[in-house]
Amino acid sequence: MTAPQIDRTSPTPLKRAITGKLLFVFVLGDVLGAGIYALVGEVAGEVGGAVWVPLAVALAMAMLTAASSAELVTKYPRAGGAAVFAARAYRSSLVSFLVGFCMLAAGVTSAAGLALAFAGDYLGVFIEVPSITAAIVFLVVVAALNARGITESLRANVVMTVIEVSGLIIIVILAALVLGRGDGAPERVIEFQQDTTPALAILSAALLAFYSFVGFETSANIAEEVEDVRRVYPRALFTALLTAGLVYVLVGVAVSIVVPPEQLSASSGPLLEVVRVADVGIPPTLFSAIALIAVANGALLTMIMASRLTYGMAREGLLPPALAKVLPGRQSPWAAIVAPTAVAVILCATGSVAALAETVVLLLLFVFVSTNVAVLVLRRDQVAHDHFRAPAVLPILALVTCGLLLTQQSADTWIRTGILLIVGLLLYGLTRIVSVRQLASSQVN
Repeated sequence: MTAPQIDRTSPTPLKRAITGKLLFVFVLGDVLGAGIYALVGEVAGEVGGAVWVPLAVALAMAMLTAASSAELVTKYPRAGGAAVFAARAYRSSLVSFLVGFCMLAAGVTSAAGLALAFAGDYLGVFIEVPSITAAIVFLVVVAALNARGITESLRANVVMTVIEVSGLIIIVILAALVLGRGDGAPERVIEFQQDTTPALAILSAALLAFYSFVGFETSANIAEEVEDVRRVYPRALFTALLTAGLVYVLVGVAVSIVVPPEQLSASSGPLLEVVRVADVGIPPTLFSAIALIAVANGALLTMIMASRLTYGMAREGLLPPALAKVLPGRQSPWAAIVAPTAVAVILCATGSVAALAETVVLLLLFVFVSTNVAVLVLRRDQVAHDHFRAPAVLPILALVTCGLLLTQQSADTWIRTGILLIVGLLLYGLTRIVSVRQLASSQVN
């Protein structure tokens, strides 16, 4: 049998600078971010002491859609991710635009939420600054680092990922120390809220926990910059998700042992509560610094995704072509960095961290439905190169899980998401009008 042909040289104006190790760290850093640092208390409020259970359920749900993503990315390795897959599957520029816009809106909304999380209680340990001001400055700094280039951004991600993982390991070690001195309550890890059935509590909490895993889909938008993407991408994606899932489950067990769920749910810095209750000499300022780095890392990777998606949609003619401009020296899509950053700045003033997180999940569920349907539709589309192939049952199960999560969304979240989609439709209409006028003008000339 001949070895599969690996295409390392397909033409692209973007720099192929992402190795398998960098991609693994990219996904791990994006998943191990503000979700666990900021929202584990919200999960405890929904489910009770068994925080680890919805985290494990959310991991399983994420792995199903990740399998579909791995097949499509290795089959069509181009910037643009879900929007490119939708364009091939549905042959509709409107559907492709809406899928891409949902992904883009989710990324920008998430970045805005992370900026607010950065400017909240963790930053308050060091300095009292108006949250909106701190969030805006934070987004500008993230944009500047993104514009320096993908290599510099991912090198910064390596350092920040090591720091944020160390913070989660500290939480697990603190729980062990608390148990060792005879404190804590290990029985809480199997306790659920008394005012609801365990199944409903797990499903409701899994919606929040799912936000902690959704960072994996951002990697599809940098596929064009990955070396040997067809071999490297699936391995890095699945390994990073499983690693993150293991860390999350351990953290879920640890926080339940040390801190009662009602205390966790009342805090906007729930992991800081573990440090305080354990009281083993770790300064709150040290752990707050780690938490801030974790949030910053999540925002950086999210904005890398948003900029690459904007660039890919502009190159496909779904957004104005001016957004596809690339810095000659850095080879980074500067226009596609500036535009999402400006929108994120506006969103910072329009909602809380929790409200923005819920909106992100709903927008991404639309994307995941499209991706899982697309992988089935495109099975009959044959390509010349080898690629990852997911068992057909996985995208079907993924669609079922997406449907379950959609039923858990609040009316306010549906309204907020609907407004964003209306804005997207207006933008699509304007882009089409401009394109038609440009075409007419060129024909006259």
